[in-house]
Amino acid sequence: MLDKDSKKFTLWVLAWPIFIELFLQFLLGAVDTLMVSRISDDAVAVVGFSNQLFQAMTTLFMTVASGAGILIAQKIGSYKTGDARTIGIMAVSVTTLIGLACSVILFAMPEAIASMLQLPDRLLPLAGTYISIVGGGMVLIAMMATMSTVIRNTGNTRGPMYVAIGMNVIHVIMNYGFIFGAFGFPQWGLTGVAISTVASRLLAVLMLLYMFLRAFEYKIKWKEFRVFDRPLFGEILKIGWPLGINMSCWVFSQLVIYSFIAQLGAAELAARTYMNTLESFCFLLGSSIAMAAQIQIAHLYGAGRTREAYRSAYRALGIGAIYVIVNAFVLYIFGKQLLGLFTDDKTIIAIGASLLGMNLILQPGKMLNMALGNSLNAVGDTRFTMYISLGSMWIVATVLSYVLGIYMGWGLIGIYSCMIADEYLRGVLSYFRWRGQKCLRKAESQAPADSVKMPGESVAAAGV
Repeated sequence: MLDKDSKKFTLWVLAWPIFIELFLQFLLGAVDTLMVSRISDDAVAVVGFSNQLFQAMTTLFMTVASGAGILIAQKIGSYKTGDARTIGIMAVSVTTLIGLACSVILFAMPEAIASMLQLPDRLLPLAGTYISIVGGGMVLIAMMATMSTVIRNTGNTRGPMYVAIGMNVIHVIMNYGFIFGAFGFPQWGLTGVAISTVASRLLAVLMLLYMFLRAFEYKIKWKEFRVFDRPLFGEILKIGWPLGINMSCWVFSQLVIYSFIAQLGAAELAARTYMNTLESFCFLLGSSIAMAAQIQIAHLYGAGRTREAYRSAYRALGIGAIYVIVNAFVLYIFGKQLLGLFTDDKTIIAIGASLLGMNLILQPGKMLNMALGNSLNAVGDTRFTMYISLGSMWIVATVLSYVLGIYMGWGLIGIYSCMIADEYLRGVLSYFRWRGQKCLRKAESQAPADSVKMPGESVAAAGV
């Protein structure tokens, strides 16, 4: 029989609310893209470009949030709930301050930043409007991302899911109103979309804050946000700073790659934005399984059940791979028709359709990389994932993208080829690292003999 705490940390219980939350976040982006396409393809290119910029800024506070999330799951697994609570409080306080700094920068000089990143001149006025409004609300993204991470790693993955549902409903209604002038809204186009995005995020932050204050055994009081435990924060940074560099490598390399695509032209930039939306949907379930596995493995690792943690990674990889391969085939068959929902431009559709076959190769590599990379992060082996990210993302994904895509003239095909090679290289390296069990064996050697589950013992608590 599973106890109540173990039931909270089974893969399926953790994964399905994460999937719904991610699906709704995808829906938010897809609705944005679909509705913004009714304004113009240029507006779509601006939204896609801006979102890459926002993701780059997000890594600054996700360094703390991600490290805190893993530690919270580990501390709960080892029954140190007081430490988990303190870590959650500090994470929200610190990331809110970082988010405020990002908001000021993006609000103050949006066009200068877009120009520096090689956005075509004719798109700069639209980018200035969108980045100043949505980027000015980066503090909301910081609070939302951190509180969601903390709440999920306590085993409550349903709470953020409910918030995502509410946020999406509000965002869709307001988007429709601002774009088409419905429900008494002014017809403000891209400006209205930006306002809708910020307003829906503000409401999401308020709902998450209510949940966060009640996420642990004892309700968090406002005065506790001044608490700062240096040793515990040191533990956060020990896990978090390599994660931050890892995420920065991905986001900034993607931002550089987007600048390469922008050099190819606005049609290629719009096609990449549409394809990114379809690919995100394709990988949703795989991503949710990988994220759930990270929480589960961190919890098992904290509890000293290292053998169960080891097997859980392969279980997540096997289940996730099946889903992403099936989804990739469905996208390959119907992708051209789906692209037609976003735009009537035959050039953009043709460019996007030419990448559908490559997506079939890309998705299994992403699953391999994310499932085993997240597993390594869950046991604190974050420096390894950082090292392989530094090498592979910048040399293979970025430098070679320029060589093949721009210098040799292969365009998006060349850039996609490099993205595929990057995912598989990191995935294979993570596989051999996980198979070596370095961190797991170290934990076993340091733990009391009766606290470590060896092969052949019950794995019920690590069940699907």
